[in-house]
Amino acid sequence: MISDISKIQCNKHIILFAVVGALCLSPIISSPIALVLGFTLATLGFVPTQIDIALLTKRLLAISIVGLGFGINVDQAIQASSGNIGLIVGSIFSTLLIGTLLSKAFKMDAKTGHLVSSGTAICGGSAIAAVAPAIQANNEQTSHALATVFILNSIALFVFPLVGHALGMSQYNFGLWSAIAIHDTSSVVGAASAYGDEALEIATTVKLARALWIVPVAFISAFIFKGDSKKVSVPMFIVYYCIAIAIAHFLPQFHGVYQEVFFMGKRLLVVCLFLIGCGITIKTIRNAGYKPMLLGILLWVSVASVVLGYIQFTLA
Repeated sequence: MISDISKIQCNKHIILFAVVGALCLSPIISSPIALVLGFTLATLGFVPTQIDIALLTKRLLAISIVGLGFGINVDQAIQASSGNIGLIVGSIFSTLLIGTLLSKAFKMDAKTGHLVSSGTAICGGSAIAAVAPAIQANNEQTSHALATVFILNSIALFVFPLVGHALGMSQYNFGLWSAIAIHDTSSVVGAASAYGDEALEIATTVKLARALWIVPVAFISAFIFKGDSKKVSVPMFIVYYCIAIAIAHFLPQFHGVYQEVFFMGKRLLVVCLFLIGCGITIKTIRNAGYKPMLLGILLWVSVASVVLGYIQFTLA
């Protein structure tokens, strides 16, 4: 009797898990909401134990990153980079350097710190998803980094347009600032579209240009965290990501198909965030402490302030 009740509960948990996961494929569920939904199921004990969440997340992350590669327009990315290459490269590597120094100063887990820094430096969840396997980060380290970045990412969506209007920023300057200082592409697009059409165009192209830096940062990260191994272990999906970018560039006649694949890649990433949320509980948050969030806030405020100052005084 007890066994039958247990089986019924397990089946209910699987059905609920599958339904919520399927909902995350639809545009109505955003990245932060997906993470919260996963966290809620985990907190309530509704995550089915018979499913290997970590393995499923790892495989879907790889597929989603490759899918995102089909949405990278190389010509636009290079054009956007050429005029702001110093600002883009400088902000990326200075963020990674400062993140490393702060992680050591806080005596926090090095891999978690590097993931938070990578997410802040490039493009939020996508960068974390790509770098995590390269440094062999576990699910808990990845979860803490993603939770940190997406909380700040959600705040930026509302705060940046307010700051931009208060300072009277031009459409171009705001688009450039939001592309560099806001973590995820979705929030960059949201904040820039609320500011104006020109801001949206600038923000989108510059953000895509930054996404190209996922590849070198993943390689560098793998080298830094290779440990005692003499070989640098870079996940194959990073190679496939590059191939996807090349295919979209050299075979432009299938642009419509690439956009569909790109869209599914973005939705799969949202599903992955739901799965990662399923591994976050109050206990894991307590175990992580305040350090990941403090690191994320300091990096975010530093990048946003310095880039804003540079844009306002140099490009005015």
